[in-house]
Amino acid sequence: MRIQACEACLRRTWLLARLGGYLDHVRQPIETVLALDDDALVALWAGVAARRASAERPQQEYARFGPGAAAAARQRATAVGLELICRCEPAYPATLRALAGGPAVLHVAGGYRRLAELLADGSVAIVGTRRPTGYGSEVALGLSRELSASGMTILSGMAVGIDSQAHRGAILASGRTIAVLPGDAGQPYPRSNRALYRQILREGVAVGELGVGVAVRRWSLLARNRLVAALADLTVVVQGASRSGSLKTAGLAVAYGRPVGAVPGSVLVRQSEGPHGLLRGGALLIRSAQDALDAVCGVGVRHAREPAAAVLGPEQRALLEAIRAGAETPAEIAQLEELADAGSALAALSELELIGCIRRVAGGRYVATV
Repeated sequence: MRIQACEACLRRTWLLARLGGYLDHVRQPIETVLALDDDALVALWAGVAARRASAERPQQEYARFGPGAAAAARQRATAVGLELICRCEPAYPATLRALAGGPAVLHVAGGYRRLAELLADGSVAIVGTRRPTGYGSEVALGLSRELSASGMTILSGMAVGIDSQAHRGAILASGRTIAVLPGDAGQPYPRSNRALYRQILREGVAVGELGVGVAVRRWSLLARNRLVAALADLTVVVQGASRSGSLKTAGLAVAYGRPVGAVPGSVLVRQSEGPHGLLRGGALLIRSAQDALDAVCGVGVRHAREPAAAVLGPEQRALLEAIRAGAETPAEIAQLEELADAGSALAALSELELIGCIRRVAGGRYVATV
């Protein structure tokens, strides 16, 4: 079956790009603005143009978008490896179709068939602050890795911090991850995540609602939240301050009737404020991948799998459990009864680090990543 975005949906996508920075100054929530029909958006554009005494002619520009412009948009997407699927197609994600103001056209890097496969078996969004603590980074990585190994797809927004760690965890396990981008799905955002973007596309996909070359705006960063919340079967906030954008994603998930979970943290750090507020408000307590699986699939229906520990030998497993229990330095680890000597401890540490079960941090200490 050949899927090709229709002219009307491509015109809507063009309209949002043409409005551009105007939408940054609209006082209503962006999801409310995006629920307006085309005529209302053109009227909004005309009102701004009139106030600015602009020479723009919104109605005429909108009317000029025809078959030629639609064909050019398709060609630009094909040239950079994007597939387009509009909301008129049966294969368009049902959860996005149900949104008021969902994307007219979904731009997919990695292919829409792969996107459908990734969404079919269950998905968990893992989101949080751009400035996580070491604890937050490790939790996001480990949680997503174990969920991915257990057959779940991990969604996030590819921002630095918790989002990036969520994608990395999934890549370490099975590659089952979806990056929801605020701009052109054919380009990484932020640019500093170029390598991560390439890794995501090996087994996963990147999606966005704006066309090729469209700049990221403040409103499009906020609009991305609704796509993450709508596509995920469960949204989990790992860390975030009380006004974190991840809380907006959680709020939208609740509005869409989706469960929300939160990972508890230290009461001494600001990044715990958001998750603790969600927990106080009734969010699900997420302590492990099993908690998330129970929330999505039902209690005990699917069991969490450890991607690397399942193939460890007895000595390696004992060492990993000791590190999880608080042994951090080679000297502490060498005291384990299961290890013959210090040389054996160092060899086992190297093996676990290569497998990806542990990571060396400041001060020569080791922390578990699974």
